[in-house]
Amino acid sequence: MDARRRLVGYLNLTPRQSSESLSDWASFRVAHNLAEGDRDVKRDAVAYGVRFRTGTGTCVRDSYTTSSGARFIEIACLVRGARATSVIVGAAPPRAWTPTSPVLYRAISALIT
Repeated sequence: MDARRRLVGYLNLTPRQSSESLSDWASFRVAHNLAEGDRDVKRDAVAYGVRFRTGTGTCVRDSYTTSSGARFIEIACLVRGARATSVIVGAAPPRAWTPTSPVLYRAISALIT
């Protein structure tokens, strides 16, 4: 939160919960956001074969508007590790993306799964 108590970013880690795979992660994530009621979902970039500390992943950067009207840019990665496959998401409102995204990228890259 910033000094005005506005959200500047968030980070979330969950186990894989469906049939998503490294090869279909980018399309799965966009469809997932749409199914949750997000609007104006746009895929900005995809990276395959991303190396993590204990695994490999696929990451997608996208943007969307929530059903409440809040806008976000996110980086969402599906990471297959030695013990688990996990989803890690870092997001921020567009106004906060530039200063917040380096912290989110650093936190995501440190994932051990």
